[in-house]
Amino acid sequence: MKKIAKCALLVCTVAWLLAPLVAIHAADQAHPSLRAGAAKVDITDPAAATGGAPLYAKALVLSNGDTTVVIATVDAVALAEIGSIKKGYLASVRSQLEQELHVKPANVLINASHCHGVVCKDVEQRTLQAVKEARRNMVPVNVGAGSGHEDRIMENRRLKLHSGADADVRHAYALPPDEEVAGIGPVDPQIGVLRLDRKNGQTLAVVYNFACHPIQGIPAGGNNSADLVGYASQVIEDNLSPGTIALFLQGCAGDITPVLYKDVSHPRDAEPLGNMLGLSTLKALRTIPTGDSAELRIVNETMELPRADHAPRIASLRAEQARLLQSLKGTSLNLKTFLPLYVKYSASPEFPSYYSHGYLHDKMTGRDGWSKLDAENRKNMEQYVQNIHVMEELTRVAENLALLEMHQAQNVAAGKKTMDVELLGLRVGQFVLVTFPGELSVQIGLNIKKRSPHKLTFVAGYTNGYIYYAPTEEQLRNRGSAQEDCDCLLAPGWQMLFENKAAEMLKWLSP
Repeated sequence: MKKIAKCALLVCTVAWLLAPLVAIHAADQAHPSLRAGAAKVDITDPAAATGGAPLYAKALVLSNGDTTVVIATVDAVALAEIGSIKKGYLASVRSQLEQELHVKPANVLINASHCHGVVCKDVEQRTLQAVKEARRNMVPVNVGAGSGHEDRIMENRRLKLHSGADADVRHAYALPPDEEVAGIGPVDPQIGVLRLDRKNGQTLAVVYNFACHPIQGIPAGGNNSADLVGYASQVIEDNLSPGTIALFLQGCAGDITPVLYKDVSHPRDAEPLGNMLGLSTLKALRTIPTGDSAELRIVNETMELPRADHAPRIASLRAEQARLLQSLKGTSLNLKTFLPLYVKYSASPEFPSYYSHGYLHDKMTGRDGWSKLDAENRKNMEQYVQNIHVMEELTRVAENLALLEMHQAQNVAAGKKTMDVELLGLRVGQFVLVTFPGELSVQIGLNIKKRSPHKLTFVAGYTNGYIYYAPTEEQLRNRGSAQEDCDCLLAPGWQMLFENKAAEMLKWLSP
């Protein structure tokens, strides 16, 4: 009996000693530490002229033991449809990741930066290489989230005209006359930032989200460059711990373009803009504390959105095209004669055709030859300028009419009135993200952020597919012609459907 009592006492003592360890283990199971790995692989096409920031496929792999998530970014204009990445890229990458790394396809997020560079032909294998390297390099991490501010490098390219229509800033056609412009659309200056540090305090990776077309270009060499986001990422990586990977997630940049995009007095240079974005991101990073545990949640849904019937719009633009053509009127002038007359009449409005004394002599002798010549020249010049403005408007109509006709053919060929789009919601600690596969207008991102229950909510377009532009309801009603309205597969009504679904996903991502 004494021996049994001693054994019972020993068991109780051991249980008492192990209780704290068991409790700690249980706590670790409830709130496991996050593990992460990051890597990047150059995907610049060696055959294309280069000279700017290299193009990369970058990968961040996150796991809390139960859930594994892959965030990959590629410096490309889009995932198929336009640019050099072919159809099937997304499905193939996901399939191979599932087979080789056992990562669910729904847990893979791939975002295109929307730079207009040319990627190498084996971009698919290099993307996989980046993910595999990131998976091999996984370590325990601390996580933090926050936001920065940058409003100097971008502008909304939608011009609100006094006529009530909108125009847009593109190199494909001329801008309307200054006196027709009444206002400009909004921008989103917020930089969304996710910071991941190794346990020794060194930074492992930075994910940053911002809305701006990276299409400024570079002054020397070709334009095969990651553009401003390539320079921004380089600034971030160069100023943090060795080996830090900066991954850029493109935001709602559908109607956001770099400042001075139409400047003809200076070489186009993305580097200063990228440097400013990188420095503003670093400034935000320095205010973000990191913590030991982080929640990792992901939701992936497919929803149906309505396809547009562009036939009425096409008919309307064709009628406008005919009206503009009929408004062109003949004039005696051509470019060779108009330019010197324009300079002369601008330099000396009162006495453009001769010295002042010639006009005074005519007046004194009762003649009016000089003044009649001026009246005729001014009439011809006015008509010539009107013709120029009409021709500029015709180019805008022609460009956007071609986009409408292309997408009308695509929607008809689809054989159904809706399209399936993939949406993804992700939460890493306090960093919350919703994605969409098209070029969202910036106002939609602002709306989603405003409705979100999360303080740090961000939106990424150009993710897990590409369905062209996704303009607002107001933009789709535009009585003029802008690219966002015409380079679009979606019908009115789609915006509210998406914003409501995004709100549901954000609610699901709540603790």
